[in-house]
Amino acid sequence: MAPLLTKLVVSFILSTLFLTMVNSEPECRNLRSIISFGDSTADTGNLLGLSDPNDHPQVALPPYGETFFHHPTGRFSNGRLIIDFIAEFLGLPLVPPFYGSQNANFEKGVNFAVGGATALKRSFLEERGIHFPYTNVSLGVQLSSFKESLPKLCGSPSDCRDMIENALILMGEIGGNDYNYAFFVEKSIEEVKELVPLVIRTISSAITELIGMGGKTFLVPGEFPMGCSVVYLTIYHTANMEEYDPLTGCLKLLNKFGEYHNEQLQVELNRLQKLYPRVNIIYADYYNVLSSIFQEPAKFGFINRPLSACCGFGGPYNDTVGKKCGTDVVEGCSDPSKYVAWDGVHLTEAAYSLIAEGILSGPYTIPPFDWSCLSSRKIKNNGGSSDTGNSLRSN
Repeated sequence: MAPLLTKLVVSFILSTLFLTMVNSEPECRNLRSIISFGDSTADTGNLLGLSDPNDHPQVALPPYGETFFHHPTGRFSNGRLIIDFIAEFLGLPLVPPFYGSQNANFEKGVNFAVGGATALKRSFLEERGIHFPYTNVSLGVQLSSFKESLPKLCGSPSDCRDMIENALILMGEIGGNDYNYAFFVEKSIEEVKELVPLVIRTISSAITELIGMGGKTFLVPGEFPMGCSVVYLTIYHTANMEEYDPLTGCLKLLNKFGEYHNEQLQVELNRLQKLYPRVNIIYADYYNVLSSIFQEPAKFGFINRPLSACCGFGGPYNDTVGKKCGTDVVEGCSDPSKYVAWDGVHLTEAAYSLIAEGILSGPYTIPPFDWSCLSSRKIKNNGGSSDTGNSLRSN
């Protein structure tokens, strides 16, 4: 009887261990909606909704929106954004902006991302000498708006938890403007680096709060390669070629800063994943998707000088500080699909399409994530990634 008893005990222990391992795996969910927080890279019309009707931002003017929507929608691009391609992939409608919306249907998604938004509170940044007039809708304000809107979005507490559990929560990109505003007032790299742990802690706190509300699936983007941004290439233009990456033409020091933020963010996301093993916390590697494009622009159908802006004016990068896209003196290029940069700060639909493909079709998520378990749909081909040359999956 002893050997039999031993076998039964071992079998029970192994079965229990197996069940524990299975139960600790993140669940593959049938996502029914998208809940979005962030800045202009995900804003589908919130800044426009918040603006004074007599003083609209430039995104209310052509040529913004010209490629896909054929009119300005409040998106900071000529067409769709990454969030739009994700929605299409999941078979969901494009996510409507929350602020300023009249009678919008938020059943399949709601977007709180606002152009110019920061992760940290405006008052905190101003205490550090970082002043900016653009917006006061930080990540904390967006999260508060979401919580206050829940009675309208989902009704009962149980319905709200069910909604949040079955949503893809897009957390960003956020934090880039905290750094942008600091650099724009000429803070040093060392001073701006001091903001990194504070920004990441704010992102982490928002994720933790949403997990407590039922959140199960998070997509958390890192920073773009800042040294490849047209506005920085214009501001920090120099004859010293040692400052530039010979492979991409980007500013090395700023890209190293972006890499530092992304490394620290991944460390924190790994910590959260260990704390909440039943939650999918997916890092979206925007940085390396774009880097691969800048290294071989022609491979993806872009012009050989991909760093210049499509909608801009003057200088080596078709950009002049103080002259914004959408004004009388600044027009868009004839073929935006050949450009990575739309205006001095934001990207074209063609670039956003490739970033979305890199996230959804691989290999630019950490850990690798099987999106097919969430949706069998593919990115739609109506003006998206097929217009931009070869697929990122061939890299």
